[in-house]
Amino acid sequence: MTSARQTPAGSQQPPSARREQLLELAYEFVKEHGLADMSLRPLASAIGSSPRVLLFLFGSKDELISEILRRARREELAFIGDHRAETGSGIAAVVERTWQWLADPANRSLLILWTEAYGRSLTDPSGPWAGFAADTVRDWSELLAAAQSPDHRRSAAGAAERTAALAALRGALLDLLATGDLERTTAAINLVRRQLAPHGQARCR
Repeated sequence: MTSARQTPAGSQQPPSARREQLLELAYEFVKEHGLADMSLRPLASAIGSSPRVLLFLFGSKDELISEILRRARREELAFIGDHRAETGSGIAAVVERTWQWLADPANRSLLILWTEAYGRSLTDPSGPWAGFAADTVRDWSELLAAAQSPDHRRSAAGAAERTAALAALRGALLDLLATGDLERTTAAINLVRRQLAPHGQARCR
């Protein structure tokens, strides 16, 4: 959720329509060009604004980056929300649907940004991407957990199963982004799905 802007006096001001418009434009710009060495001047020029306006609306470059990453996470959470109610068929089915979304070329720029922010949050935990990696692990783990039976979800075996599924999805995604080899990475995910299917439907004893 987009936060209200802090005024110099410390009070909060609701986000304006112009701020939301510029955030969307900045988000699209960053998806195309990445976060590395992002400078306010070329960004502002590309989205029809100025560095002064961006600083007035967002407070700082770091806060603008934080807002862009929150915007990216909202897109990720929208997928999770759409599929949370469909997870009764088990964790293997969730892995299959999630991989279809991850492998969709329409989501490629978002996932490249996600990968960059994930790495930056590990190497510079004090920056505007702080906590991004941990937040996304939690988001996806909760989606996978919703596919498990209540008893299995609370068990150590259930946690290990979710971790294995998430590791497979994340690793295959990184491979796909690096190589473009959809056939091989999809085959790997299908192998993982077959291994998970009996356990995803079994109840913890």
